[in-house]
Amino acid sequence: MSVKQWENDEEIMIFREYLRIPSVQPDVDYSACVEFLKRQANSLNLPVDVVHPALPTKPAVIIKWLGKQPELPSIILNSHMDVVPVFPEEWTHDPFSAHMDNEGRIYARGSQDMKSVGTQYLGAIRALKASGYQPKRTVYLTYVPDEEIGGDLGMRELVKGDYFRSMNVGFSLDEGISSEDETYSVFYAERTLWYLRLKFSGTAGHGSLLLPHTAGEKFHYVLNKMMEFRKSQAQRLAEDSSLDIGDVTAVNLTQLRGGVQSNVVPPLLEAVFDIRIALSVDVDAFEKKIRDWCQEAGGGIELDFEMKCPYVEPTKLDASNTFWLPFKEALEQLGLKTRFRVFPAGTDSFFIREAGIPAFGFSPINNTPVLLHNHDEYLRADTYLRGIEVYKKLIPAVADV
Repeated sequence: MSVKQWENDEEIMIFREYLRIPSVQPDVDYSACVEFLKRQANSLNLPVDVVHPALPTKPAVIIKWLGKQPELPSIILNSHMDVVPVFPEEWTHDPFSAHMDNEGRIYARGSQDMKSVGTQYLGAIRALKASGYQPKRTVYLTYVPDEEIGGDLGMRELVKGDYFRSMNVGFSLDEGISSEDETYSVFYAERTLWYLRLKFSGTAGHGSLLLPHTAGEKFHYVLNKMMEFRKSQAQRLAEDSSLDIGDVTAVNLTQLRGGVQSNVVPPLLEAVFDIRIALSVDVDAFEKKIRDWCQEAGGGIELDFEMKCPYVEPTKLDASNTFWLPFKEALEQLGLKTRFRVFPAGTDSFFIREAGIPAFGFSPINNTPVLLHNHDEYLRADTYLRGIEVYKKLIPAVADV
């Protein structure tokens, strides 16, 4: 197709319309997204509900496609409406213009993460309905708020509520990450996320002295242990090509605070670490290791978990997961080269899996630079339309189990 044809393509027009809504963090006004999605539901002749699991300003839009056997556990096709902040001066085109260049690249915040997936679901359902298809299981399209800031007032609360329980969800599809080669990534788990603040208390006094047991000495000892462990994980990654970042534990020092004056040894220093724990690591044993380092450093160190997600079982990649084989077979029938991976960061699938529901993360984007959260985020029009074709196969595969 030419750029002119893409510009006049109904699905591309719908995608670009959604991209032009600046649902950007922080303090998102979701009202334009809600109205857009209501119009989409009406155009598909599907019922739509807007629920507020936590706050009136945090809506979740839920579109229902009734199945032939609605008593069966349902399928959810999830996406989030919010996008991360932009620095417009770093963009070649306005990040909310959905500009399409001569090669069909559509530039916009959310083009990869993840408004594309949200409207690709709609495009696939539009085509399937037009063909006369009705799923065996009920399919819900869920559009949730605040995923980009952790989902605490979005999917996390939705999953806990009566509305979600009434949906009787058996399986979820959500976002993945684009692939720079010909493969497609499917994510079946996430690492365990901790934000750990360490508070080092020590001897305070004049900066001219060599006081014992200072906060700085204790910080130095624990930091060295953290960085040695971090180096071991980087080495594992470098030495084993079968591993990627989701298979190892990431440790990063992200914040430092302390001190009152340049010639005063402070009584307290604080350091925050972003820790993403690999599935192969025992989280309790890892916490004990950190606590042991703190004791070895001299004690007087407080562990304050700003976030301490529990370990959540990965989605099974075997016959015990009813949806695994049909999903895998559909990918194979499409001729897609796939890699099953652990997601390196966090998504709303965490809350779904935590509720005991199998979930896969998948975005039908390949041969595309990974630009989520980056400047000049884009998706090619042909890649977008091919993604609709992929969902036309995947949705019936899981909905007809």
